[in-house]
Amino acid sequence: MGQTLGCIQVKQSKVAVKEQFGKFDEVLGPGCHCLPRCLGYRIAGELSLRVKQLDVRCETKTKDNVFVNVVASIQYRPLPEKAADAFYKLSNANSLIQAYVFDVVRASVPKLELDAVFEQKNHLARSVEEELEKAMSTYGYEIVQTLIVDVEPDVHVKRSMNEINAAARQRLAANEKAEAEKVLQIKRAEGEAESKYLAGLGIARQRQAVVDGLRDSVLNFSETVPGTSAKDVMDMVLVTQYFDTMKEIGASSKSSSIFIPHGPGAVKDIASQIREGLRQANAA
Repeated sequence: MGQTLGCIQVKQSKVAVKEQFGKFDEVLGPGCHCLPRCLGYRIAGELSLRVKQLDVRCETKTKDNVFVNVVASIQYRPLPEKAADAFYKLSNANSLIQAYVFDVVRASVPKLELDAVFEQKNHLARSVEEELEKAMSTYGYEIVQTLIVDVEPDVHVKRSMNEINAAARQRLAANEKAEAEKVLQIKRAEGEAESKYLAGLGIARQRQAVVDGLRDSVLNFSETVPGTSAKDVMDMVLVTQYFDTMKEIGASSKSSSIFIPHGPGAVKDIASQIREGLRQANAA
């Protein structure tokens, strides 16, 4: 703002307070104005209409006895139509705003537990804004926006909260891992049961095929070689299987075997035992 030959210039986004002989006369807006000094006019001061921001840090205690630092961001500006009130009635807007923020925060936060303070930041911001609007409108100021930008507990409380959160997540991970292992064990057991069932079917079919093959072999051999009975053929088959078994045992270098006294003649006894068992079964 400059003054030459009784003319002054008020810059944009500002207003000037005009006085005559020390008494308020009017508020001058942006532009050029005549100000004759001979008539006792002068500029008492100027006021910026731009939005200002004030960050207020307030330490208080929650309902569960945790000390926290609440950081509130207040955005305010003078009203053009009440510029005279803002210029004359209030000497330090920042100090007044800070006092009201302290009053509201320290009255509201002690009623809430720590978790609730984080959850109700918007509600706390509205409470501060409503109180400031009632107070600052008297002095010609408008509260544009009020934000609770941060809630900072003590560093030890932060560490404890992080440990609690980490423990909860580890517990959840352990439960999920246990459930996964449970599913794997169930699927493994189902697979083993299915495998054993199929193996049993395979063994049963193998034995059925062996029985069918032996029957066909005995019938064909009896028809091809005259004078032989089914008993003779079965004795020959048993002896053949006996020698095949002995051959397998001798061919395997890593087989674990128990040797007991026996001889080829024992096959005859085995055959007799089989026939005796079949005869008793038929008789029953």
